Amino acid sequence: MSNGENKRSENRTSPRAKVARKLRIRPSDLDIEHFEEVLVSTNVSKQGIYFQRRLDSCRVGLRLFVTYPFTFENDPLKTEYLAEVVCVEQLPDDKFGVAIRLMMTI
Repeated sequence: MSNGENKRSENRTSPRAKVARKLRIRPSDLDIEHFEEVLVSTNVSKQGIYFQRRLDSCRVGLRLFVTYPFTFENDPLKTEYLAEVVCVEQLPDDKFGVAIRLMMTI
């Protein structure tokens, strides 16, 4: 395990569970080119979600609107969050792993 992996583990305040559920992400910053994606989580915790995507438009510090779990557009039970990207890592097959911290519900 590298020092970076050790440090990342220490920053986690709650355990992660392998949960595959749909989530929708959109940038909250109007200065960022708009995108909207429905993805599947790899693992989750009380404060965060980790997912993989093919686009590299996420960067550490980027704020997102996140709907989790995402079922359908007008679901009256959906929960939306303001989240912040805390880690982006290059993965094989031109994918990126993205970890977000859920900051507050909207």
